[in-house]
Amino acid sequence: MNSQTSRFMFSYVTGILPVILFCLGCSSGEQQETEKGQKSGSLPNVIYILADDAGYGDLSCYGQTKFKTPNIDRLAKEGLRFTSHYSGSTVCAPSRSVLLTGLHTGHTPIRANLEIFPEGQHPLPDSLFNLAKMFKSGGYTTGIFGKWGLGYPGSEGDPINQGFDEFYGYNCQRFGHHYYPYQLWENNTKIILEENNGTKKGQYAPSLIHEKALNFIEKNQANPFFLYIPTIIPHAELVAPEYKMAKCRGKFGEEVPYIGLEEGEDFRKGPYQSQKEPRAAFAAMMSLLDDQVGDIVQKVKDLGLADNTLIIFTSDNGPHREAGGDPDYFDGNGPFRGYKESLYEGGIRVPMIAYWLGKITPDTTNHISAFWDILPTMADLIGQQLPGKVDGVSFLPTLLNNGIQKQHEYLYWEFHEQGGIQAVRKGNLKAVRNNVLVDPDSEPELYDLSIDIEESINIASKYPEIIKEMDSIMTAASIPSPVFTFSSNTYLGE
Repeated sequence: MNSQTSRFMFSYVTGILPVILFCLGCSSGEQQETEKGQKSGSLPNVIYILADDAGYGDLSCYGQTKFKTPNIDRLAKEGLRFTSHYSGSTVCAPSRSVLLTGLHTGHTPIRANLEIFPEGQHPLPDSLFNLAKMFKSGGYTTGIFGKWGLGYPGSEGDPINQGFDEFYGYNCQRFGHHYYPYQLWENNTKIILEENNGTKKGQYAPSLIHEKALNFIEKNQANPFFLYIPTIIPHAELVAPEYKMAKCRGKFGEEVPYIGLEEGEDFRKGPYQSQKEPRAAFAAMMSLLDDQVGDIVQKVKDLGLADNTLIIFTSDNGPHREAGGDPDYFDGNGPFRGYKESLYEGGIRVPMIAYWLGKITPDTTNHISAFWDILPTMADLIGQQLPGKVDGVSFLPTLLNNGIQKQHEYLYWEFHEQGGIQAVRKGNLKAVRNNVLVDPDSEPELYDLSIDIEESINIASKYPEIIKEMDSIMTAASIPSPVFTFSSNTYLGE
């Protein structure tokens, strides 16, 4: 392998056709046929809460000591806490594409953040089966409340065209940088937030979105529903309501103000606003997120739905260092190396908690799982047959502590920014190849996660045969297609 194309077949705009062909039936090492599950009683509701850039160490039940997340902690105490769960990617759009399609980043169509102007991102093709379509075909009402980022308004990737019955929130992840936006979307209607005109801060979007999500639960309590809540918290910019800031102010050492954009043509169109107290703001935002999770759990209990509702909480990637974010101070990546935009553990290993009263036994599991497992797991849960093959493995046996749990042969990621990165985890061994687009012949690093979770000791030189195997997996795991090239409208760092 001596060319950039053969080493790393990056694709995502022109690579959609091979992905479709893959879904229709081609075979590969770890691709699994999902087995139809057995339905017992009424169909369970599913609520999937996706935090935005919350690191493995940003919850007190995963080791955070600077602030507390009591509601999420209670969810973990009463549910199943995963310690080896991985996001789909290390940035927003591809991670969400993996989640919905059940295909890792070597196969899923959206593999980078490609912006569409004036609003939105490159669309997820409507020809692909996905999580929302699966629930809908199973008789569920489907709703998404939060940030989308997989297709500009009206496109084939619009959430209403991707299997969701209801949508309220940000279509565009670039506009999702802002907590007092000028607009949100309700289904196909643009909602202008008049109280945020100019530089005003009258309507805090996460609070508006949260109320809509609670209303969705109440409205659909008599019928099975799938509720997807991709909140924008705690992604930069760092902004929280004053009542939350007041409780956090002055508790996190000397603040280093972040100087951002305060007005002008690009205000609230992507660039972050200033924040004098970024640490306090981050803690306040995490506290608000924790409150909202508590509200959702309480709503489910109040409506008598707790014993028939699976609630999952996780995050889309590791902690960010944008707009004054300080994961080193908060130890946001826990014991791991790396942050968002990295394929070291800190960029992709994320918290995940699953709660289902009377069905999930409170415990902690080290089962190795990833976002591409969610689709087959949910299909297994509600007794749906997937129309094609996916990269995921159902972890329903782990959730319900029942049956034999299949294991991954390997996990694979590719990332199309930061010079291009690939990573493979096979058992406890992890290979990372950086700067693939700069040096296509670069040698992978190799780490033994069983004794080196910090990925600090590169053992590649000791195990050439393992490196050869990892190299082969990296080559085979990505569908051959034209090399991804960044265009002038690519906004990096989302």
